[in-house]
Amino acid sequence: METTRDELMTIAAARLLWDRAVCFVGIGLPSAACNLARLTHAPGIVLIYESGTIGAKPSVLPLSIGDGELAETAACVVPLPEVFSFYLQAGRVEVGFLSAAQIDRFGDLNTTVIGDYARPSIRLPGSGGAPEIAAHAKQIFVVMKATPRSFVERLDFRTSLCRPRAVITDFGILSPAPDSSELTLTALFPDATVEEARAAVGWPLAVAENINEVPPPTTLEISTLRDLHARTAAAHRRPVELPV
Repeated sequence: METTRDELMTIAAARLLWDRAVCFVGIGLPSAACNLARLTHAPGIVLIYESGTIGAKPSVLPLSIGDGELAETAACVVPLPEVFSFYLQAGRVEVGFLSAAQIDRFGDLNTTVIGDYARPSIRLPGSGGAPEIAAHAKQIFVVMKATPRSFVERLDFRTSLCRPRAVITDFGILSPAPDSSELTLTALFPDATVEEARAAVGWPLAVAENINEVPPPTTLEISTLRDLHARTAAAHRRPVELPV
């Protein structure tokens, strides 16, 4: 079965999660990976979104943390300060799943600006809860596509001091080296190469002595992911019914 790199990346990220894990999740690729895990091998995963929804089980992927789908399917909705105080800072979140506009060789993240802070070429959405998630979740996973503009030698702005356990890219997986914490290529997708990985990263990429091959998706994984995206696309195309 032919698969896209986006699909491979999402599935590889989902496999890192386990049943009944408490996971603070961001919108986009992290949300897709976490919900794929929930729909396949981790049905008891507890997903927390920054809007205060705990135990959300969306049938389609949310457009934002304010998407009504999250509140409608959550076990409960609590005030945002309580999410951070009583769940995250209290040590009850096992996994933080993040993405960013930029990441450096040690896993620090930028979601603030591209360019000089005073006169940026692009002003990004900002930190949100990422710095707190990076600081207080027991472990961090990052999922994002790799280009020399996003995987950079030096961040334009350090939004989150982050030491991820793994960074899942569209060529494979980077893991921190035990001695230096520098992100190192440890696994490749079946059709990816070391040369491709090095070309996609804006620093001299360290490569593990033994590189694993990421197992290809199962029929269940790929069919579940495609069904999820199809439902999401159909739901977001649905016309809004206005009151008469």
